Amino acid sequence: MADDAGTTAQRIRYGLTGLAIAFLVVLIGSAISRASRDDGPAPVTANAEANVEEPSEPLAELGVAPGASDTGNNSSEK
Repeated sequence: MADDAGTTAQRIRYGLTGLAIAFLVVLIGSAISRASRDDGPAPVTANAEANVEEPSEPLAELGVAPGASDTGNNSSEK
């Protein structure tokens, strides 16, 4: 019976050690991925500037969704 207690304690110790190692691996991986993501602001390209000039409600301009339209084809203006 004493041998079973030693084996159980050893299994628990191995399990907790494995959990600690897995936690450390995930923690280190998270720190590495966050460091690579935080390199600074992305450079502004021509595509990014073109996206800024796009309308704020493209579906409303097409007439598929309700909202304000810049085209001026509103029937209340007559």
